[in-house]
Amino acid sequence: MATIDDFQAIDIRVGRVLSVEPFPEGKYSTHVLNIDFGAEVGTKKSLARLTPLYSGPELIGRLVLGVVNFAPRQIGKHLSEVLTLGVPNADGNTVLIQPEREAAVGGKLH
Repeated sequence: MATIDDFQAIDIRVGRVLSVEPFPEGKYSTHVLNIDFGAEVGTKKSLARLTPLYSGPELIGRLVLGVVNFAPRQIGKHLSEVLTLGVPNADGNTVLIQPEREAAVGGKLH
């Protein structure tokens, strides 16, 4: 069982998607996202599996949630700096997690 201390060690923040690029050569990731997580964390790159639900451009300006304190992972030629959070739909495709209302960029999940 995880403890509350385990949960509090994971830094999940609100970010705003600034840009999205396709990543067709990715085995598991389909897009490269640049996400602004506010002044404290800054702008970070995340590789995510988004197709077939998202083509990319419609995500620009959208708020998402991401884990900002995991070690970066090399994915192909890109370094993924944050883990953008999502859950599977009934077909197993990723649905991004986002605040249900406007929230402060950089705000920490608690």
